[in-house]
Amino acid sequence: MDEDSEAQVKFLPSDNKPIIKRAVQSCSPLGVKEAITFSWKDLCVSTPPGKARRCCGLLPSKQPVLPPKQILQNVSGVARPGQLLAIMGASGSGKSTLLNTLTFRNLAGLQVSGSRICNKQLVTPDSLTSLSAYVQQDDLFIGTLTVREHLTFQALVRMDRDIVPDERIKRIEQVVNEMGLSGAVDTIIGVQGRIKGISGGESKRLALASELLTNPSLLFCDEPTSGLDSFMATSVVEGLKKLAREGRTVVCTIHQPSSHIFSMFDSILLMAEGKTAWLGSPDDAYNFFSTCGHPCPDRYNPADHFIQVLAVVPGMEESCRENIGIICQSYQQSSQGQEVSGFIQQINTKLEPQTRIRSPYKASWWTQFKALTWRSWLSVIKEPMILKARVAQNIMMGLILGAVYFGQEMDQAGVMNINGALFLFIIHMTFTNMFGVVNVFCQELPIFLRDHFNGMYRTDTYFLAKQLAELPLFLLTPLLFVVIMYFMVGLNAQADKFFICCGIVELVVQVVVSFGYFISCIASGVQMALGIAPAILIPLVLFGGFFLNNATVPAWLGWIKWLSWFKYSNSALLINQWSGVEKISCPSTPSNHSSHDIPPPCITTGEQVIRQYSFQDDTLWFNIVMLAVLAVTLRILAFIALLAKTYRKKN
Repeated sequence: MDEDSEAQVKFLPSDNKPIIKRAVQSCSPLGVKEAITFSWKDLCVSTPPGKARRCCGLLPSKQPVLPPKQILQNVSGVARPGQLLAIMGASGSGKSTLLNTLTFRNLAGLQVSGSRICNKQLVTPDSLTSLSAYVQQDDLFIGTLTVREHLTFQALVRMDRDIVPDERIKRIEQVVNEMGLSGAVDTIIGVQGRIKGISGGESKRLALASELLTNPSLLFCDEPTSGLDSFMATSVVEGLKKLAREGRTVVCTIHQPSSHIFSMFDSILLMAEGKTAWLGSPDDAYNFFSTCGHPCPDRYNPADHFIQVLAVVPGMEESCRENIGIICQSYQQSSQGQEVSGFIQQINTKLEPQTRIRSPYKASWWTQFKALTWRSWLSVIKEPMILKARVAQNIMMGLILGAVYFGQEMDQAGVMNINGALFLFIIHMTFTNMFGVVNVFCQELPIFLRDHFNGMYRTDTYFLAKQLAELPLFLLTPLLFVVIMYFMVGLNAQADKFFICCGIVELVVQVVVSFGYFISCIASGVQMALGIAPAILIPLVLFGGFFLNNATVPAWLGWIKWLSWFKYSNSALLINQWSGVEKISCPSTPSNHSSHDIPPPCITTGEQVIRQYSFQDDTLWFNIVMLAVLAVTLRILAFIALLAKTYRKKN
């Protein structure tokens, strides 16, 4: 090995020194090709200055400026190949912030300084993504896919484009066996509380398997044992230990590990009040804390002991912080602290210029699009709440409303009922499809953001593939509703009128779906989207021409009607229904009718019906074109909003 590799081995425990050579030279299919030493120097994270908020008049009118809160203070450290490094500490110690800072994640609104280095090169967010993997605390999956389907999709978009399909399949089998998922490979992943699937431990191992497909040399894990029982937690950590033994650099945060899990760590990083209290082997940590006056009692979990010593106890804040300061200072002056500091200084003096980083996407645009379309289509046809529920809903609503408006005649009452039925076409298509899109799309957004920032696929391929996969569903369900209700109500029997009505309703659905995507992309979650959507819909409904005659709308509110698909679709459906209708029967005058009474107005032609709503019978195709324009415009705005989310996250 060269001089730098020997320097890396020097600081490994004696029983771990041969690991790097074995891993690099190994012919094992899961052995890494390059050993990575990941180090960080003088990381500082703080909140920006802010003003205190007044509450119930307790603060003065002139609000004081709050100083920045220091979360991390000059934290330096190193993670070496062949080692499993665990970041530990009490709540509020800064361990999660440290992992986020190392991986350039979740740092919005924070001031960050310091450097992160892989071997001898400074890393950026894109360069780190291209050579590392990250397993977040929450397991996010498309729950209707099986384990094999999920890993197949991951292999399509994450593995190098020059790898042939047979090699990808072989790689999936290798990872499945490595992670102990052979018994669950054809099991649905599941959705908690709704669809039964794999266990919590299997879910954690599946998250690891997804990252191992690309055989990364550097692996980050955020709380990999969170929510697991002791057996499952031990199983997951054993898997991480095995991955480290193959030559990878594995870094994880962990909360209150058992003594058995603690014994499996090659190195531990103890955080306290945003500072490094210890970085080294667990065995050396015993001696260090003993010399600081805090020996670990016999038959006591050392992890619990270290965390308790470094915790800030309520009511004893001053003495606890003083004790933490002494321990952190003692570490900096210890031989272990000096060795780590010297090693990091040596790496920094040999920094090489950054190489040009290629695109983080391993798969081509077309491969991403095909894989995403396949995954989206599977999620549509296998999700009972999407396919079965929507089909049943439209059939049942068509039958119910068709029975209510059944067999209308061309008379005065029939005109009112038919117009009401046509407006219900629009109302039903709007609310059922819009809320369906909002609920489903908002739930997928966290998965998209995670995958996108892991360098798996582009924003445009995801957006287009999702539209294409869901298009058959949005074409079929409204057609079922229209076919049932159209003939039960007894609408215009001409063939061209029926097909134009179907086309108008299909366009309405596309506008509504576009609106649902737009709301989902600008909202921060399902609850916010469900709150925004009705507030926008109600004014649009009012200006649809059914509840309010557009001729009576004040000029300063008139612009709203041009944004309402209710107006265009209601106008188009009414014109399509009544244009060409020459005979509408009027009720005969009763014999007891007084000459002083004013007879009710009688509508005798379809043209009069159209004029009654201030519509014009020659604007049918204008309304249809405007529906198409709204559908396209809202989709473009939705895509821009989704793209903006990715840029905000990057910044």
